[in-house]
Amino acid sequence: MSKLKIYHGSTDLIEKPEFGKGKPYNDYGLGFYCTESLDLAKEWACVNNETNGHANKYTISLDGLKVLDLTKESYTILNWVAILLKFRNFDTNTPISQEAKQYLIDNFYIDISKYDVVIGYRADDSYFSFAKDFVNNTISVRQLNKAMELGQLGKQVAIISKIAFENLEFIGYELADHKIFYTKRVARDKKAREEYLSKNFIKATSVNELFVMDIIRKGLKNGDKIL
Repeated sequence: MSKLKIYHGSTDLIEKPEFGKGKPYNDYGLGFYCTESLDLAKEWACVNNETNGHANKYTISLDGLKVLDLTKESYTILNWVAILLKFRNFDTNTPISQEAKQYLIDNFYIDISKYDVVIGYRADDSYFSFAKDFVNNTISVRQLNKAMELGQLGKQVAIISKIAFENLEFIGYELADHKIFYTKRVARDKKAREEYLSKNFIKATSVNELFVMDIIRKGLKNGDKIL
């Protein structure tokens, strides 16, 4: 049997996650968002420096479930960006970003409604701004790939179908001390942003770098060589 042990960071104790609840404009739409890292869950649970959080613990059986793992080699960062553009609120207030958004959705979006679980990057805080920079033609595909590794954010596991919710089993929780984990959360994001803005990262790119407008001009589509 294939099982994952996952954690959900929250200000609340959640013994029975409810299908259909939450915000539809999360990274992968409506769902229950978890991580395989206990420490990350504790960071996400501490939304301010005044309130402790809960790292709710679960196991989920993946047997019989359809899992979309965007971290596998068969997918690219563009698949992830296209899904993000579909669900998150982006400020596409320039002609370039408007054209890029539509092109990426039309050519790289994966219909996640066919899946029960989605595994991929988490676009919170600075990481969301990295994706926006790519859509605005400010950074290349390679730089976006590199940026998502900054701060070692890891990946998240989104439970999105009713049957996947039914496969969740609550096994307990751990308290997250805001004095420790809110500080870690802020430090992780700060480190990622500082590394992103460093000279080593934003140094002049070569003529061979692939930006979103190059992708559009070349007519690249899902399955084409990107990196």
